[in-house]
Amino acid sequence: MIEWGLRSPFLFANKYYQRDKPMLSPKYRLRLETICEKIVAGETVELSEMIWADKLAKANRSAGEMLRRARRRSLNPDMPEGGLDDFLNKLDLGDPDPTNHRTGFKDGDDILEWFRNDKPDDWRQRD
Repeated sequence: MIEWGLRSPFLFANKYYQRDKPMLSPKYRLRLETICEKIVAGETVELSEMIWADKLAKANRSAGEMLRRARRRSLNPDMPEGGLDDFLNKLDLGDPDPTNHRTGFKDGDDILEWFRNDKPDDWRQRD
């Protein structure tokens, strides 16, 4: 008899399951994909949908990654396939909001302040 649930041996043998990053249910994934497609297309997303997506993104790293990728794609719709921006987007590197990007430092104190930035909400979950 196969034991199902969080203690199932099958679950931990599955290469797609990670203890700190559980998979999204198909229902949640499809709902989030619909929201992400709206974001990329520049369509209006209801406030309740965005609140749900943000809460899910804070609780699940896969969901957060999907949401950040959609935001990057919406801010740079002409992102060429295989380009540097596309590469960074696929790796989920960098802040999706370009207003948060640094282009240079004024002096040493400015560099120190940059390294003292507050930790993100999910800093305890990161590897």
